Amino acid sequence: MYPNRRKFLSLSAASLAGVCVPLVFPARVLGADGTVAPSNRLTMGGIGLGPRGRSDLGCFLPNADVQFVAIADCQRSRRDIVKDIVDKHYGNQDCVTYRDMYDVLGRQDIDIVLIATGDRWHTMASIEAAKAGKDIYCEKPCSLTIEESLALKDTIDRYGRVYQAGTQRRSSSHFRHAVELAQSGKLGKLTAVHANTLAPATTQTWRPEQPLPDANDCDWDRWLGACPWRPFNQSYVNGGWRGFFDFHGGGILEWGSHTIDLCQFAHQSDDTVPVRYEPVCKGLGDTYKEGVSWNEFTKLDDGGVVATYADGVKLVMRSTGWLGLGSCSVRFEGTEGWVEVGDSGRIMTSSEAIPSTCKRLGGDTNLHVRNFLDCVKTRQTTRSHASYCALSHIASHAAYIAWQLGRTLEYDPVKNEFLNDEAANRMRSRAMRSPWKI
Repeated sequence: MYPNRRKFLSLSAASLAGVCVPLVFPARVLGADGTVAPSNRLTMGGIGLGPRGRSDLGCFLPNADVQFVAIADCQRSRRDIVKDIVDKHYGNQDCVTYRDMYDVLGRQDIDIVLIATGDRWHTMASIEAAKAGKDIYCEKPCSLTIEESLALKDTIDRYGRVYQAGTQRRSSSHFRHAVELAQSGKLGKLTAVHANTLAPATTQTWRPEQPLPDANDCDWDRWLGACPWRPFNQSYVNGGWRGFFDFHGGGILEWGSHTIDLCQFAHQSDDTVPVRYEPVCKGLGDTYKEGVSWNEFTKLDDGGVVATYADGVKLVMRSTGWLGLGSCSVRFEGTEGWVEVGDSGRIMTSSEAIPSTCKRLGGDTNLHVRNFLDCVKTRQTTRSHASYCALSHIASHAAYIAWQLGRTLEYDPVKNEFLNDEAANRMRSRAMRSPWKI
């Protein structure tokens, strides 16, 4: 077992007491010349860092108060890529590689972990990390079901860990400007918040079976985790798992984990979820019904769902009809006007009286990572902590369930269950392959 870093330093100092020899330490050890002393540095490990995870890693490495020391990934090629990036950054060969995430979680010298596996592992890996005493930065979506959302929130609370979901748009200056307009009353009384989502459909099919690789090259059993077993196919591990139900939560969750989250933020509903979910286009159940009052949905694909909060404000989930301001757009509407913003950074408003410019603060993920690191040190609440993320994901999951069933659903946000709908309540969770459970 690895020694605790701070304990090791204190023991080393004690062992030197009474030794009458001059001691000379490099400036970096003492924290001089702008460096950060090891005793004040956060030691970091990674779990499952593919392209998105390596992008996040690139935002952690420039921070002088972080030292990345280990990567765990069930694919050898990805382990090797991360080690090469980290070793080149530090100018050494010290980054340790593991196939099993428990080798990283078992190291007592590691303070924080970056989790960027496929979606199927996000909740399980975060729960295991919290139990191991680690603070967590986890990519989105953070859960695949309502049950996982609640388990994640409860575990982070129980173990007192700092958690940041990778919903970096909460740290983006232009998205935050739009939220401020909604919360400040500059739009009048809020009437609707719109979330840019994708077509929700997933498939239950399997890709063709291919020869199973050596476990050290790709540990297929560990890659699957709690998901139902299926034959190996290289396309899955190359990133082609999206769209397959066992691995993915569908298009509402894919972008909604960002955009529905921002709508919750704007509506100041981070502590609840909508109470009604109405699919406005054909799902897998009933056909589209006439008489829908939302005219903008008449030309939508089958991704439209309108949710309603207890106060009557609408949460509109749609994939078309946007103003072309970039992916993951959101629109907030009030009695006195509206604002719309997307990933391009441009902001459009309904009138010149509503400010459409803001001070740009820097890269979204860089700011989000820095917020996480600061909160690890102060033990304060992050911008995207587990409670916020769990509830915005529950709204996404509930909308997807309504779309799959093709009917309007009522939801109790206190009991976290659908009202008078046994089929919908069964869909709040998924079966897990032994021995995995939450």
